[in-house]
Amino acid sequence: MTQRRVPYLILAPGLILLILFLVLPLISIIFPTFFNGGFTFSNYTSFFLDEYNFGIFWRTIKISLIATVICVVLGVPTAYYISQSPKKWRGLLMSITLFPLLTNSVVRSFAWITILGQDGILNNTLMNIGLLSKPLTMLYTEFAIIIGSVYLFLPLMVITLVGILENIDSEIMEAAETLGANRLLAFVKVILPLSLPGIIVGSILVFTGSLTAYTTPQLLGGNRNIMLATFLYQSATALGNWQGASVIALIMIVVTLIVMKLFSWIAGRMDRRGEANA
Repeated sequence: MTQRRVPYLILAPGLILLILFLVLPLISIIFPTFFNGGFTFSNYTSFFLDEYNFGIFWRTIKISLIATVICVVLGVPTAYYISQSPKKWRGLLMSITLFPLLTNSVVRSFAWITILGQDGILNNTLMNIGLLSKPLTMLYTEFAIIIGSVYLFLPLMVITLVGILENIDSEIMEAAETLGANRLLAFVKVILPLSLPGIIVGSILVFTGSLTAYTTPQLLGGNRNIMLATFLYQSATALGNWQGASVIALIMIVVTLIVMKLFSWIAGRMDRRGEANA
């Protein structure tokens, strides 16, 4: 009986800390948003009925989805290339992939300001080679936020996928090519389905990271392209509207949980389909 209690005793300190410093503060912040002279959802319905608030919500979901799709498109072939590289080069390629994560997000954002600004590196280069007659407005736009988010979270997608792709036997590709598939078709029909668990986990990391990011949207999007994280910060600090900030916080938590549940459901469907085909 004593041995059975040992795991619970080991977990107890961590659980107590989580309850005291995570669960209880969340409850104390979110609980009042449901009461205004009685139990009500009026704070949340008012948020979504407000055109300005809903615009911020939709912009956040849209940018997070676009960033996730781009990370999948870029991350899968990159991770496959790294996983198939010789071991002596694999470590170097992984180090290069991880390098952006070792740089402060503020520094990375200011680097993109230098690149995307009207007098930035990209505009000057395009004008010097004659592709532009006047600089494009790329900074403080949704495009800039997407670029910054992809740069920020693409390494997470690649790292997640490399671990999955390394365990796929290279002979599977050879077998597919032997049966008449070219290399691209074999990759799409064989490697891509086998890498779906990594794609799903990576997509969750990228989407939730983009949804909750503050520094990148604030510095690259400016005040004209506010996202939920920056809106929450402004509501709490600049406006002193703590109840409104709590409403935004719960909306972000619920959206994150829904996305995680959706991706888990997709993973379960894929697993059952694979078992049926086997």
